[in-house]
Amino acid sequence: MHIPDNFLSTPVWATLDIVSVPAFGLVARHAGRRLEDARIPLLGVMGAFVFAAQMINFPVGMGTSGHLVGGALLAYALGPSFAVITMTAILAVQAFVFQDGGILALGANVFNMAIAGVLAAYLPYQFWGQGKQRKAAIFSGAFLSVMTSALLALAELLISGVPMPRGMILVSVGLFTVSAVLEGAITLAVLQSIERLNPGWIQKPAASHRKTLAALAGFAVLLVAVGFLLASAAPDGLQKIGIQVGLAAKVPFHAPLADYELPFWSSSWVRRASAGLAGLLLIFGLCAIAGKVLGQRRPLDKGVRCTT
Repeated sequence: MHIPDNFLSTPVWATLDIVSVPAFGLVARHAGRRLEDARIPLLGVMGAFVFAAQMINFPVGMGTSGHLVGGALLAYALGPSFAVITMTAILAVQAFVFQDGGILALGANVFNMAIAGVLAAYLPYQFWGQGKQRKAAIFSGAFLSVMTSALLALAELLISGVPMPRGMILVSVGLFTVSAVLEGAITLAVLQSIERLNPGWIQKPAASHRKTLAALAGFAVLLVAVGFLLASAAPDGLQKIGIQVGLAAKVPFHAPLADYELPFWSSSWVRRASAGLAGLLLIFGLCAIAGKVLGQRRPLDKGVRCTT
């Protein structure tokens, strides 16, 4: 789902970079007005969990793989504004540290997955996610999130002049649909598991999330330590398109943990696991810093009056 550099034309990636910056700024401003200090650890742990889950690719057919995107999971756990901020932090770390997704195309990836994808996920939940149709709303939002991000990416490739025959487009949409169905199922399963551990955790104050945060953090560590051993090595949908049409990712610089490996070790498992653990810490730290910055910009309580 991450668009590498050299896949989009300059006008397309530049336009999306320009659009994404003020869009993110508006979201961050809105989030800063509502952020409670007690929720900051929740941002970091949820970001680390989604980062870990994105490392685990699963087969979706025809030699192609997919992975949990996590925009819907973040939207339901954090709310849409905080989900956009957290997903943007994940995408930025992936691009600059792990060489996953283009740096010039970062605006496109943020727009597709962190902005449009998160908002698409939250719409069904907002309108009919509190009643008897809650499970359907969660599944539908997660499905819609992936399809929105995928279709935007395909549209951006077409606008960029990437030669994709109609048959390739239809097959790609079909594979993305399979990924979207799996996204919905995984998102629903994760939320139900969390709510069995901590019933009503989304409605509770953040201070009551300690058990949930510990469980999510532990599972994230498990995923990056051993989960990737079961992951599919097949390319994801966009990588497969690039291979079929002869596009190669252009790398402006070599990221320190490229391909999710820490190069200091001889064991491939240790290289991968240590890089994943480093990523968890980076995501948690970046989300915590973002939360602190946003919290400092929170307006004073309306009941407080400053006098001179």
